[in-house]
Amino acid sequence: MRLQAQRIGGHRVVAVAGTVIAVMIAGAGCRPPSSADHGGPIELLNVSYDPTRELYRDINDSFARSYEAEHGRPVTVKQSHAASGSQARAVIDGLEADVITLAVWPDVEAVARAGLVRQDWQQRYDNRSVPYHSVVVFVVRKGNPKDIRDWSDLSRDDISIITPSPKTSGNGKYSFLAAWGSVLKSGGTEEDARRFVAALYKRTPVLDTGARGATATFSQKGIGDVHLTFENEAHLEVAEAQGNLEIVYPRWSIRVDPPVAVVDQNVDRRGTRHAAEAYLGFLYTPLARTLIAKHHFRPWGDAPPPAAGEAWPPIDTFDVDFVGGWPRAMELFFTEDGVFDAIYQPSIPD
Repeated sequence: MRLQAQRIGGHRVVAVAGTVIAVMIAGAGCRPPSSADHGGPIELLNVSYDPTRELYRDINDSFARSYEAEHGRPVTVKQSHAASGSQARAVIDGLEADVITLAVWPDVEAVARAGLVRQDWQQRYDNRSVPYHSVVVFVVRKGNPKDIRDWSDLSRDDISIITPSPKTSGNGKYSFLAAWGSVLKSGGTEEDARRFVAALYKRTPVLDTGARGATATFSQKGIGDVHLTFENEAHLEVAEAQGNLEIVYPRWSIRVDPPVAVVDQNVDRRGTRHAAEAYLGFLYTPLARTLIAKHHFRPWGDAPPPAAGEAWPPIDTFDVDFVGGWPRAMELFFTEDGVFDAIYQPSIPD
């Protein structure tokens, strides 16, 4: 496995070797609404993952104003949120999403394999249809009483860890991979990584199905010493805790790449393709990039700051290509009888 150094947050970003990034103008190729659409209001459904609730409330309002001003058609965007893997399954099973904005590539690809999304979905928007990024960080109690600074601190027996299940949650998958990769980045072997991650999950008393559930377990129920979560979710968690929690940035983490796609079969049946494609294209506009940054997601490219006077904390990152990409990561770690199943033994109540 090869780790390739990158830095985000105003510092260095190194493109993955051999990756071709397709570039298209946001919204390009959208067919304008036809007279057959009757000019009435449009309703879209965005099926997303847990930590994007607050982001898309702002995005939806801004997009609706922009779209109506440009095309003379009112549009309403409804939201659906749950664990990313569960959301992909819901769309496959019939939830009529116009767009999906999920946490990980395998979940969008599963919808594509089911025939609902065209196979070229990654080439239809900038940055392989990833409009923003995040990183996995630590949330700790006020004052950081356990003095948790980096991944190696999580190997201590007195540390209790909260993270969602990698079987159902994109946050859970990325946290698993971040922990595994941190060992390799520090010069350890794959066997070292396996031992470290196995020990980590032995000290994980609760595996929620999604990121927002894990947030509630840590911040509201008071379980655990450290919460592994996305940077954007960490900021929301800390803000709502009103000073009782803090964020710790490890030296190394994994870059989180949440992809987006139009659900072609649904938009063609419902006549919403133009609005759906414009909605995802809107995520790359200057206005949307500012809103994305405000919610502590890092917009693709030269990210604006989260707020005036603030800056993105620098952090060195690697991406999922360190294990050969998502297909291999899924096969090696997260399928039935993969590494996670082999190392995780849930506690059985007395």
